[in-house]
Amino acid sequence: MIPPRGVVIVFAKAPRPGEVKTRMCPPLSHGEAAELYASMLADVLEATARAARLLGIDPLLAVHPPGLCAELARDVPTPFRVISQRGPDLGARMAWAVREAAAAGVRRVLLRGSDSPTLDGAALASALADLDEHDVVLRPDRDGGYNLVGLRRPTPEIFDHPMSTANVLEDTHARAQALGLAVKVAAPGFDLDTLADLRWLARERDRAADLCARTLAFADQRGLWRHAGA
Repeated sequence: MIPPRGVVIVFAKAPRPGEVKTRMCPPLSHGEAAELYASMLADVLEATARAARLLGIDPLLAVHPPGLCAELARDVPTPFRVISQRGPDLGARMAWAVREAAAAGVRRVLLRGSDSPTLDGAALASALADLDEHDVVLRPDRDGGYNLVGLRRPTPEIFDHPMSTANVLEDTHARAQALGLAVKVAAPGFDLDTLADLRWLARERDRAADLCARTLAFADQRGLWRHAGA
């Protein structure tokens, strides 16, 4: 079988109360935060599946914790394949996913988070195109991290540093350069980690309507905008 042009791997947690979006609690309850995350994840998977079909790449969902793969697999859109995240921390799990792609003969790998519902197909297409001339593409968010990373060839070593810190973008960039890799920093986006982040979503509501209808509907129904001052 001929390997696909590339893969896009969505990193996600199971939407369990107390495990996701805890920085929004309070005012949200843990149950409400889990509902919000489930809405975001459904939007992200639908948009990513649509983009993957257009780009001719395979979509994968990498689930944490591994024991909940079967539970999430029931609801993922076609043609997603569900895999488990493996490793003691996020950096190790991202590196493992890249190695798995390499073992399957895939060259180009896009890794995206599930906290950025406005990351669209155009951003994925741009990252894939940028890999024609760069080894690594990073799309920053607004808290020092990134919500998309693209690799021209499997290079799991770039994640060999502390993750989930305020300097993770800078550290990943420095690690890639130390490995002799050419890096492209794409236009920034944003993640929804706190209720204040909803202000960014409110500003992009018109553009985001087709990307994250479930997320917007949840925010409307629960009156989240007032907590964000949006």
